[in-house]
Amino acid sequence: MKENETPLYASPELGRSVTEYSAQHSTPLPKHITEFHASIATSREDSMLMSSNFQSQWNYILARSIGAKRVLEIGVYVGYSAMVWSHAVGPEGRVTGLEFEPDYAKLANDAFVANGVNNVDIVVGPAAETLPKLSPSEPYDIVFLDADKTGYPGYLKQLLEASRPGAAGRLLRPGALIISDNVLRRGLVADINALGKASLEDDNMKHVVAVREFNDLCVSNPRLETFLVPLWDGVNITRLID
Repeated sequence: MKENETPLYASPELGRSVTEYSAQHSTPLPKHITEFHASIATSREDSMLMSSNFQSQWNYILARSIGAKRVLEIGVYVGYSAMVWSHAVGPEGRVTGLEFEPDYAKLANDAFVANGVNNVDIVVGPAAETLPKLSPSEPYDIVFLDADKTGYPGYLKQLLEASRPGAAGRLLRPGALIISDNVLRRGLVADINALGKASLEDDNMKHVVAVREFNDLCVSNPRLETFLVPLWDGVNITRLID
């Protein structure tokens, strides 16, 4: 279509039908991954922290399309998306996850053992502290950022600083993708009045301000090429040029 606007379907029911059809006509995720997703979605009150299966099908194709073998995930939660990346990179690839909460990290590691996932390593602690200490044997092909939103600008700056052209032991390879989730925040990043008269708590406003700064950094940095996808809660796809 020639229009720029994201299409809105005539009804929520039609929107669901389109999504279901699209998911059914996309490469499926393995059964053990979708079953794990279902178990978390039905058993945990904080399951909204987990990506959807449909979005993860998209992440899988992105990884496969660039031949990714090494993925850095900032924000692991209980391990679902790490399992998707593990599947995408294959048994000879590696996934490194940075997770602040020890309880989440333990649940994720337990899930990996239960599902035969043996190519994911989790580093526990604040990502702002653990990220600069990483020294991978080979640079990462993809970064998946799905952590505390106020940290997004700082994480991007750290990633770029650790991946300078010509530097030995750089963190990201030239051409690496930085895939960042929740960069529209229910539309509030684009329009602070998106929710009408509903007031924003101070914490939510901090998230909106930080994500706006992050999106601005991505589009203005000459080392980066970026595309913001208005799907799900907004996904920023950024490519490191050098």
